[in-house]
Amino acid sequence: MVEVLRGTTLESVHRVHVAISDAGGTVVAALGDRHRVTYYRSAAKPLQALPLVEDGVLERFGLDDMELALACASHEGETAHVEGVRRMLAKIGLDEEALACGPHLPYSEEARHALLAAGQVARRVHNNCSGKHAGMLALARAHGWPVEGYHRAGHPVQERMRMEVARWSGLNREAVDTAVDGCGVVSFAVPLGAMAGSLARFAAAAAVGEPPARVVEAMTTHPFMVGGTRRACTEVMRRTGRRAFVKLGAEGVYVGGLPEEGIGFALKVEDGGRRAGEVAMIRVLEVLDALTGDDLEALADLRRPRIRNTRDEVVGEIRASFDIPGLPG
Repeated sequence: MVEVLRGTTLESVHRVHVAISDAGGTVVAALGDRHRVTYYRSAAKPLQALPLVEDGVLERFGLDDMELALACASHEGETAHVEGVRRMLAKIGLDEEALACGPHLPYSEEARHALLAAGQVARRVHNNCSGKHAGMLALARAHGWPVEGYHRAGHPVQERMRMEVARWSGLNREAVDTAVDGCGVVSFAVPLGAMAGSLARFAAAAAVGEPPARVVEAMTTHPFMVGGTRRACTEVMRRTGRRAFVKLGAEGVYVGGLPEEGIGFALKVEDGGRRAGEVAMIRVLEVLDALTGDDLEALADLRRPRIRNTRDEVVGEIRASFDIPGLPG
């Protein structure tokens, strides 16, 4: 359903599962298996950032909307991201050693080369999830919970995260499966249709000015902080503004919401391929009429990425070949 062509010949195919839900939790359209149990991975971050708004954590520590967007981020490790996380930690009275995420080199090629050229090593702050971890530390500090072990199952921070996932997905807490995420915190799994429902409820709440509105505003006003240079999520939200918000998750997961329509979607690439997830996300927004003709033209390089060889010659492309039953093609 996402095709990879070399020349004019189909070389590879990525199967994609999609669920689209309304705010009542009804799956209004789907492709593939809407019941497939799927980990949110980083796609849960907007839900996980919401307690910073609802519990007065932002005001308590003077965190702004740019830093709230960073709490929702899977960032590229560029200068603005790293400095932003350090600023968040300073405001809550902690340093980088408090972060439980492991270090890795920046995802941004330019930032990675700059770090190595300066003779520096990767630190925890460069982890793409460091903004989320800083937000979780802020939540722990605001409530007087222990900072130590904030990332582990059973800690009040992670119990609150599970509660938020259950709340917005419409499931009982016990129905939300858990495992350990790539950055060390708890990861949550629900059926794909319930995941789409969580984004629809979140979007609808944002549309009427409830606390999710602050999260959506932060993400769509500061999309660079959510991703970074040349990232699909960043470029899409730069185009759509408040019309739509989207969030990447690992292993081919993408979610999004359309606040004014009260619609949410979730997709899972069966083989976990990120390249297919980004193309599929744009296709879903296209069939939902969330993108204008000008948007599609501006996003052409992400909508149908060109494949280049080592001589920088264009030798193929990646394209979405699916429609979603019940929606216009």
